[in-house]
This record gives sequence, structure tokens and C-alpha cells, in this order.
Amino acid sequence: MLAGILERVAAALYFFLPAYVANTLPGIFGGGMPLDLNRKFIDGRPLLGKGVTIRGTITGIAGGTVVGALQGNVVLGFLLSTGALTGDAVSSFLKRRAGLERGAPVPLLDQLNFVVGALVFASFAAPVPLDYIAVLLVVTPVGHLAVNRLGYLLRIKDVPW
Repeated sequence: MLAGILERVAAALYFFLPAYVANTLPGIFGGGMPLDLNRKFIDGRPLLGKGVTIRGTITGIAGGTVVGALQGNVVLGFLLSTGALTGDAVSSFLKRRAGLERGAPVPLLDQLNFVVGALVFASFAAPVPLDYIAVLLVVTPVGHLAVNRLGYLLRIKDVPW
């Protein structure tokens, strides 16, 4: 029984690998011109802010799509990657509306924004098993915090969350 559970956990993580890659690469290779081109929303605040960049978005989607291609499903890789970065951008939009600055922590939103976006986009290509969703919603916040802390310690990230 335990072997079966671990097998499903591993399958869920493997399925979601393009989204994990897409979410990680912008923090390493991003920077440059913001995706919102420095535009302001009607409230006078940045639309997305300086943390969501064109280079980071392209790098994330490309990297995640390559992983999906290596897994044998480029379309799913593209959808997971694009959904992950869309979820992240929506989170940035909401944080700017709330008056929060770049890097301000919002527990769970920061860890699950890309998961929800990726799963929504992936569902256009194939149904996502419910046990995969459960695994990703439980495992990802812990893994996300661990990876971000490592990035902070390696001086790749400005904040440890």
C-alpha cells in the first residue's frame, strides 16, 4: 500500500515538473523589462510590477516546455508552464491591488498561485487526476519554501519566501 502511495506521489511530481521548472527559472534567469512594460493600473499602482519580467516569462515557459517535450508531451509542458507563470502574474496583480510591495509575503498565495494556474491550463489538454491535485497542494508549499530558502542562502533570491 505504501509503495502504491509513493508511486502516485512520484507520478504527480513528474507530471508537474514542467510547471516547477517554469516557476523556478525566472528567479535565476529573469530580470530586465517588466512584462507590464511599467504600466500602471487605474489605481495608479503598477499592473504587475518589476518582478514579473519579459525575460523571466519567456525563459520559464521555454524551459518548462522543453521539460514537457522531454517527457513526451510538449503541449502539456507548454500549458503547465504558461499556466504556472500566469498564476504567478495573477498573484502579482492581486498583491499590487492590495498595496503590497514586491517580495511581500502572502502565505499560501505565494506557494500555490502557480499550482492553480498550471492545473487550470493543463486541464484544457487532459483531466488531472484528483490525487495528483491533492499531492501538489500539500507537497508544493513545503517544497516551494525549501527551494526559496535555498535560493536566498545562495543569494539568488532577495527574500527567503
